[in-house]
Amino acid sequence: MIFVDNAGITDPRLNLALEEYILRHRFPGQECLLFYVNEPSIIIGRNQNTIEEIDPDAVRGRGIHVVRRISGGGAVYHDLGNLNFSFLSPYTMGRFNRYEEFTRPVVAALRAMGVPAELGGRNDISADGRKISGNAQFVSGDRMFSHGTLLLQSDLSVLSQVLTPKPGKVESKGHKSVRSRVANISEFLPQPIAMAEFRGRILDQIFGSRDALPLLELTEADHAAVRALAASKYATWEWNVGRSPACNVQRAHRFSAGEIDVRIDVQEGLVAGIRFFGDFIGETEVAGLEARLVGVRYEREALEAALEPVDVATYFGAVSRDEVLGVLCG
Repeated sequence: MIFVDNAGITDPRLNLALEEYILRHRFPGQECLLFYVNEPSIIIGRNQNTIEEIDPDAVRGRGIHVVRRISGGGAVYHDLGNLNFSFLSPYTMGRFNRYEEFTRPVVAALRAMGVPAELGGRNDISADGRKISGNAQFVSGDRMFSHGTLLLQSDLSVLSQVLTPKPGKVESKGHKSVRSRVANISEFLPQPIAMAEFRGRILDQIFGSRDALPLLELTEADHAAVRALAASKYATWEWNVGRSPACNVQRAHRFSAGEIDVRIDVQEGLVAGIRFFGDFIGETEVAGLEARLVGVRYEREALEAALEPVDVATYFGAVSRDEVLGVLCG
């Protein structure tokens, strides 16, 4: 097995691009290990609905990246207290969804540190019944990877905020994340440990010693290709949001001017259809406003831009533009 150096990158768009690039283009036939740490971000599963998984206000307010990965599974929160590992290897029939093969050395490293770690559930590593690592896999041709998180010292209070959607009914064809009881690995350690040392101890377990790693550093041409993939895919709205499965959103709020109840059909991240209901009294038919919003990206900034020239009071009475946006977006 060889270790691939990610050059200390913490941008999740670049790290996910690096993982995919290695899988598809480098070291065929080789077993590789990649580590990376991401700055605050939500990583959405390949088949999930981004709209359904996040609290957009919390994400925006905290400046958190939202990036879709190519593997399945649920949405997870990453920050600088979380270590991500990825085993990239040849694929053979029957190897997919066999997590123990890949998590065994990680579990052994954790146990050596005094953590009562064990593989549990479908694809988690747990300690005393609490989840400390989630894992997922992806196959492309004759290659695959099995990757996972290691919650060393993540801010779990942020996790609970950004992965909890605002009130409102959302029905989707996507796969909803299963919210699990989670814990930081640091809770089980006899004494605090820095991320660099934690990473090193896992390398010791896998390679025998971190001092003599079979290390392969990527070339500048490799890094250029990774940056191009990140820019064309992982940094785009089309991949991160637009690829979401179709969903139907229903939100309502009562104002002094009456109730506004909106039903939105979202397809590929765009408003495909929208209807306003309620007992509000306006001087203008809402059909014109509905037509204006069709085709707009279902995100606050785009909807705000579409409503900017509109006097919403003519449709709903004494209701402000921000209040209408609050109904539309939650």
